[in-house]
Formats: sequence, structure tokens, C-alpha cells
Amino acid sequence: MVADKEITKKSGHTYRQWMFAITANFTILVYGLESGWISPITSLLQSEDSPVGYPLTDSQLSWIASVLGLTATFGVVTYSYVADKYGRKISVVVIAMLEAISWVIRLSYTSFPLLILARIFAGLAAGGCYTITTIYVKEISQEDLAGILGTLPILTHTTGIFLMYVMGAYMDYTVVIITALVVPILTIITMTKAPESPAFLVKQNKIEKAKETVAYLRGLDKDHDIVERVIDDLIKEEVRFKSLPTITFINILKNNSWRRGFILIMFLFTCYEVNGAFVIVTFATKMLTSTGIQFDVSPEVQSLSFPLVMIIASLGLTSCVERCGRKPLLIGTYGITALAMFALAIMIVFQERYGNVPAWMPAVALILSVAMCSGGVSPLTFIITTEMLNFHIRATVMGVVVTYAWFLTSIAQITYTPMANSMGEFAPYVFYGCGNLAAVFFVAFFLPETRGKTEEEIFKNVKNKNVGVI
Repeated sequence: MVADKEITKKSGHTYRQWMFAITANFTILVYGLESGWISPITSLLQSEDSPVGYPLTDSQLSWIASVLGLTATFGVVTYSYVADKYGRKISVVVIAMLEAISWVIRLSYTSFPLLILARIFAGLAAGGCYTITTIYVKEISQEDLAGILGTLPILTHTTGIFLMYVMGAYMDYTVVIITALVVPILTIITMTKAPESPAFLVKQNKIEKAKETVAYLRGLDKDHDIVERVIDDLIKEEVRFKSLPTITFINILKNNSWRRGFILIMFLFTCYEVNGAFVIVTFATKMLTSTGIQFDVSPEVQSLSFPLVMIIASLGLTSCVERCGRKPLLIGTYGITALAMFALAIMIVFQERYGNVPAWMPAVALILSVAMCSGGVSPLTFIITTEMLNFHIRATVMGVVVTYAWFLTSIAQITYTPMANSMGEFAPYVFYGCGNLAAVFFVAFFLPETRGKTEEEIFKNVKNKNVGVI
């Protein structure tokens, strides 16, 4: 593998892999715009000047926020089928089309039912953007770029959130929608020039086309040794799996290493969803206000620091993801998040009783939590997941896993306000802190290291429960 890297550096290039990976990740940029849309627009939707024509209630706003996650739950399996049947590329285009429709609905007319409908289309797109884009990028990337390109989803996601926070704070409602609509339209146009993934082409027995694609992506001749080796490996994998019965989810559960890997991934995503960062991003302004602390800067403006720090953290991860192991990074980010969540709960209780908590402290705790998520928890969860799954079962398993993740996301969004109202504003942070602490132990003692290992080595470690502590 080292020799492959050296040869590629001397005779090939990687800019096309970067270009098409970024293009595909535009779908996640739009998802970031959707994720950040609720927070800055809340005060407008609940004001007398609401574009709906009347102020929305807390209940209506909660439904607008959570319907995206609920709808995404039902869309994931469909994308898995489309990705395996028609290809990864066409799936990315479909996602971008649904995203465009969502913004067109909001642009044409604004009412509560239509906002729900728009978010339903956004949810259908969101249900596939992380799954399909992650698979596509993984399958067009050479091994030494997989980790770095695997950080693009969270980087584009946080960039989308930041852009929406800025636009929502300073731009007109209609201008924001028009600006957001431009991105999926550009994605549709640019993806027409993108190649299909080599793994899917081999699966369709289009070997020559797969060779041309690998050569094109790496800047090598079609007959180059590296191209031949990559295609040979894909063919061997395909031949091996064709000799097996049809791969269904039941077949996956019957295979010991696949089943154990699937269970580990489900636990990994459970930890990811109880991290609490996604709830913070959705309700940033409301959460800052709920601390009971008076800020010198308005919560709407102060919340701009959240996605900005998330972007910086994502860039920081890009520089070290291939130098450090996945496990140490994940353990560290979960541990810091747990401390931040517990500290925030203590601050809220202290503020309620004594009323003299410095205004910067809860903001720093919230910012630290989202930074650790974007700089470690979120991207590493998806990187580890794709590295643990063989390409033949990747789409099927990712479909089930991400469906489960979206379900937990919607539950987290729906339960935040009732939990805070019934048990106290501190309660959600205690829950998130415990979840992050449990994640530290899970990653340390049960999850295998995947950096620099082949799929065969990873599955062997999973099967033999050879995970180590770090």
C-alpha cells in the first residue's frame, strides 16, 4: 500500500477525487442550511410579522423542526435500494432535486402546512445525503485519502449551518430561500459531469468503464499497475460475494463478523445521537436564552459562533485524522463533551439558586460541545462505519443504521423541550453528559481501530474481539 501511495504521488494526481467529493457533498451543505434554518428564523416565525401571516406556537415550531428527522427515517431504505440498483451518482442527483423542491415550495407560498411539506421534502433528501454521499466519496477515493475526504461531510454540514445563521440574522426571509435554492441546482448541474463509483461499475460487470474511471480519478493510464490492482481487488470481492447467497439483511445477521460489526455500529450511532450537539444546533438561540443568564450580545448573534467553531474544529480534524488513530480521537472528543455537558447543568442550577454565573461560561460549554462533535464525534462515526463495512453490504447496512439514527434524532428533538419543562432546564444536559460518558467506555473497550487497516483485517479483529483499549 505504501508503494501504491508513492507511485501515485509521482505519476498521478488526486484533484479529481477532491473535486467530485466536494461536489457530492454540496447535498450535505444544503442539509446544513436546513439544520440551521430553524434557529435564526424562530423569532420571525413567532412574531406578528411572521411570513405565515400569524405567530406560530411552540408546538407548531417543534413540528416544523422535528418533521425533517421523522421523514428522513422513512427515506433511507429507498436510497439504499436506488444506490444498489441504479448507482451512487444518480442517487446524489435525486437528493439534490428533492432539496431544490423543498426550497421552491417555501419560495412559492408560505403557510404552516406548506412549511411542513417543504421540510418533508427536505427530510426525504436528508435521509440519503449522509448515507449516499459517504458511500460515493468512499468508493471514488484511494485509501490514503479516505480519512481526509471522509471529513468533508461534517465540514460542509457545519459550513451550511454557519451560512444559514449569518443569512438568517442579516438577510430578508425571501432572499435567504433564493440563495439556498441556488446550491442544489448547481449540484444537479455539476454532478452530470461526475463519474459513477468504480465499485458499482464492477458490480454491474462494466469492468472497462471501471478501469477508465479509476484511471480518470487518479490521473493515471488505464493500464497502470495501480489501476489494474484496484480493479482486480474489486473483481475478487465481487466474485467472492456472487458465490454467496443473495445478500439480504438476514444474511448479514447470520454472518458472525458482519453481525458483530453491525451491532457495534448500532451502538456507535446510539452514542452519536445522545451526544446532544445536534439538539444544540437546532435550538441554539432558545438554549442560550433558557440558561437564565443575561448576555451582552443577543442570543441570535452569539449563536453565530457555534457553526464558526464547528468549521474550525472540522478543519483541525482534517489535519490529524490520518496521523492519529480513530479511537483516541473519538474517546477524547466524547470525554470533553461529557465534561462540558455536566458543567453546563451545574451552571444552570447555580444560576437558578445564586444568579451570578458569568455570561461567557454557558456559551463556552455549548460551543465546546458542538466543536467536539464536528471535530471528532460526527465525522469519525461515519468514517469508522464505512471502514468497517465491505462495499457489497455497505449500502444495505448504512440504510438500516442511518434510519435508526434519524429516528433517534427526531426523538432527541421532540423530547428536549418536554424534558426541560418537566424536570428542569439542567436535565437534558445531565442526560447528554451521561450519554457521552458511556460512549467513552464503549469506544475504549469494544470498538476496533480501523485506521490503516484493510477490510479483511478489520473484520478479523471484529470477529476475534481483538479491539484493545486504544
